Amino acid sequence: MTITVLLVDDHPVVRSGLRAVLDTGGRVTVIGEAATGEAAIALAEQLRPDVVLCDLRLGAGIDGIQTTAALRELDPAPAVLILTTFDRDAEILGAIEAGAAGYLLKDVAPEVIVEGIERAAAGDMYLTPDVAARVLQGVRDPLPKLTDREIEVLRLLSTGKANKEVAKALFVTEATVKSHVAHIFTKLDVDSRSRAIHLAQETGLI
Repeated sequence: MTITVLLVDDHPVVRSGLRAVLDTGGRVTVIGEAATGEAAIALAEQLRPDVVLCDLRLGAGIDGIQTTAALRELDPAPAVLILTTFDRDAEILGAIEAGAAGYLLKDVAPEVIVEGIERAAAGDMYLTPDVAARVLQGVRDPLPKLTDREIEVLRLLSTGKANKEVAKALFVTEATVKSHVAHIFTKLDVDSRSRAIHLAQETGLI
């Protein structure tokens, strides 16, 4: 039985490379490509692929984690396999919590990607040993607890306020806000405000 796949990556060269790897006359057939999460959701509704192979960072619009969550709400819902260069623990856990059937890094061998697709299509979870170990560690050691003030800063940032506006609202200096933001990034293991806000919302911190 053929497994149908939708490719989601904002780089055309990457999509072309994946199509070349997967369309070899085997069990896997690529039936569509999308450059954004929004386009992926629309195409998945139309094409009904068995598996969506999705990058984590998709440029403008929603990211891979948000795309995964939306895809898993469809009926029928495709399995979603994340294929990315990003290996931060928070992003791996976020993808799994959103419903991803697996998380692969782009440096894996082509046969690993094919195996991941086959396992995901069969309803199984597929993680390489190194990623699986990190997921298990993340379950054992959940995200560090933010202080009340850090949560307050993050909540204000989520409304679109700049550091200066947050400082004014909290009656502190802008340098103090920057310090709080740096601590938040470190604790949540993220590198941007949008990722910090998204993770905090996903985990119920804000």
